[in-house]
Amino acid sequence: MKTILVTGSNGLLGQKITSAVLAGRQFNLIATSKGLNRFKPETGYQYESMDILDPANVRAVVEKYRPDAVIHTAALTNVDKCHEQRVLAFDLNVNAVQTLADICTEFGAQLIHLSTDFVFDGAAGPYDEEGVPNPLSYYGETKLKAEEVVQNAKCKWAIVRTIIVYGIVREKSRSNIVLWAKEALEKGEPINVVNDQWRMPTLAEDLAEGCLLIAEKEARGIYNISGDEMMSISELVAKVADFWQLDKTLIREISSASLNQAAKRPVKTGFILDKAVRDLGYRAHRFTEGLALLDSQLVQRELNN
Repeated sequence: MKTILVTGSNGLLGQKITSAVLAGRQFNLIATSKGLNRFKPETGYQYESMDILDPANVRAVVEKYRPDAVIHTAALTNVDKCHEQRVLAFDLNVNAVQTLADICTEFGAQLIHLSTDFVFDGAAGPYDEEGVPNPLSYYGETKLKAEEVVQNAKCKWAIVRTIIVYGIVREKSRSNIVLWAKEALEKGEPINVVNDQWRMPTLAEDLAEGCLLIAEKEARGIYNISGDEMMSISELVAKVADFWQLDKTLIREISSASLNQAAKRPVKTGFILDKAVRDLGYRAHRFTEGLALLDSQLVQRELNN
């Protein structure tokens, strides 16, 4: 049985990978994150506190468990925060990846690195894996630089590009566009939503499955793993309102320019998924199917509280 080590295991994707393994995927799992483990239950896998900015700490953990693959989910993904805190963004999104690439090379582990549609400028979406990156934001620049680090590494590697990930974790502290829209509309709060950006939202369970398929098959190279439906952000939020029968008159469609965000966003990204379907057997949930799964998880979470 293969051993996989996951960084950022307290995050949305990290927790979904843990859940998938516990549900029966055949892996020995080493979950790592900085600080205490926020995932319950705490059995069926190993948890290690690990600071990805501390190379000695990372090396000690990898040496202890000698994983077959490292799935690197940890990153600074807040686009405007990356724009404003560039040293921190470079440390977390680039230097930490260099550390992992070096250590994976030393111990013969495959590095599976999570990247983003924001490596593209959005002028020619949807993109296949051969699309030419041209990031508009510093966040996108750091993620592209990290991709270059991985591609130049001497270990086995794969890069997973994804788009707007949604889902729930067991505690209520994490949010994403789907939960944000649902909760605001349930409270009767008007929300401003851009109508001039297009994406393919990704169910966190689908992204976790894509990562595990790569580890399972020892696939190499770049893979697009996302949802398969293109929609504007305003359409996405309208679908959320429709699913939970919420008041769509509270949704105010606005232009991206009116937000005056520090970092620029691409207009239209989206991915062509043919390679992941062919090589991995990847299948994305439809957006409404993802919302139905999320709804059942929300009900279960309420029952458990």
